[in-house]
Amino acid sequence: MTNETHVDKAQYGLAAGLGVVGAYTIYDATTLSVGFADPVGPRVFPYVIGSVMVVLAVLLAVATARGDRPEAADGEDIDLTTPADWVTVLKLVGVLVVNIALVNTLGWAITGAILFAGCTWALGSRTYLKDILIGTVLSVGSWYFFYVGLDIPLTPGILDGIL
Repeated sequence: MTNETHVDKAQYGLAAGLGVVGAYTIYDATTLSVGFADPVGPRVFPYVIGSVMVVLAVLLAVATARGDRPEAADGEDIDLTTPADWVTVLKLVGVLVVNIALVNTLGWAITGAILFAGCTWALGSRTYLKDILIGTVLSVGSWYFFYVGLDIPLTPGILDGIL
């Protein structure tokens, strides 16, 4: 009786991809220009993230070489034989395209509410008024969070001077 172990070559591909992205992240961090006043600088986080990715890639390759394989998830609540619901996907893509097309004109506060309400509609919600109200609160709140909290101006669109 032979004891053959099946090597999952996809794990090697994942490890290689992870290593390449990590190495590129480290390389890209070297191209950032840094001012002298910031002691930590903007390069620290890409160096850390890129290094962790490379280390994880090496660990995954070693684990794969040792014969470790991921276990299939027990209790998955999806049926893999069911085809994709392309109507829902197309509705979501349509809502996203409308958001992209109108965000400069109408502004984030309005298109964010349309995006939220449209996505909930595409995913099956039928409480339109509630979805629009929640979307409005989320989009106006996120607009103020970016504008005031992070000092990143999102386009106000037609609400310029009101927000």
